[in-house]
Amino acid sequence: MKRALILVAAIACTPAATVAGSVAASDSSPVTDASVADAAFVADSAVAPDSAVPAPRVSDQEAANVLFTTGAPPGCGDMKGDAAIECWLGLRYASDPAAKDLALALYRETGDVAGLGQDEIMNGGFRGMLHLVPEPPVGQYRKHLEWVLASARDFESFFKDLYAGQPTPKYRWRALTARFMRSVDRTTPSAYASPWTFSYNVKGSLLTSEGAVRETLFHEFFHMNDADHQDWSPHNLSSDYDAILKKCGASTACLSPYAPNDTVVRGGTYYAFQQNNGTPVHEYGAELALRWYKEQRAMLHDKKLSQKAFKCGPPENARSWKALVDEFFAGRDIVPACP
Repeated sequence: MKRALILVAAIACTPAATVAGSVAASDSSPVTDASVADAAFVADSAVAPDSAVPAPRVSDQEAANVLFTTGAPPGCGDMKGDAAIECWLGLRYASDPAAKDLALALYRETGDVAGLGQDEIMNGGFRGMLHLVPEPPVGQYRKHLEWVLASARDFESFFKDLYAGQPTPKYRWRALTARFMRSVDRTTPSAYASPWTFSYNVKGSLLTSEGAVRETLFHEFFHMNDADHQDWSPHNLSSDYDAILKKCGASTACLSPYAPNDTVVRGGTYYAFQQNNGTPVHEYGAELALRWYKEQRAMLHDKKLSQKAFKCGPPENARSWKALVDEFFAGRDIVPACP
């Protein structure tokens, strides 16, 4: 059964860009334009195949900014590095000791810093204008921090097991910043990506279980890596993607063999092929990466797939699959070859 998509996993095809200005709804709120899909950013080093290259980490300034929008607060003295960030996490989550333990565990295990989003107005493309406000993952929303931690642990285990004895891909899934927010009177977007940061909606309609959160985050993490690979998807997937759209248009039945996942936009088509969504081929790339993760994870856990391998569908699937796996995942694919 296809899932109707009320709240999308990614609000933009590449990390959203902030546009100067304000709107009447909130004079102090920046406007984020999800239609500026090709806004490039300069990313720092991703996870490197050579252990001599330093692993990425969240800087003190980045941590202070995401935890406290006005900068580092008093109370932690002259601490720096891990000590400072752990102290700031303690201050941010002082009102909820259980949430504090989760945030500290997330940082200590993966280097991720869980903080707050900004008060902003977002142009969500086909979703309309959206008002987003900061919302800490405490109290009734603490479960979301639990799910993010569980997802981060799964990714750590997944990459460790999949690449045991293999070259590690230049792909980053850790040392990220998380901005928790809430959309006012809406449930969109569920999440969106910006430079090594994911924004997470505690009211997002997709984020209703640990598994759903894990898959949404993997989709978002691909957007960050896609941009770090010089905006790879449009330059390498567009030929087949455009041919599929020319053949099928918005017909869900026609697109079904080409869709990496079954997420469908309410009133639209498969999310990977939904138009008026920034540069849609970015979403196809992210959905393809998610399908790769789901299939590799199934092989690691169950030694088999529950459905036909994506690469064993139409020729366009096989070409896109190989190109993406070679570029981002060091060619690693433990799904058996097609019959």
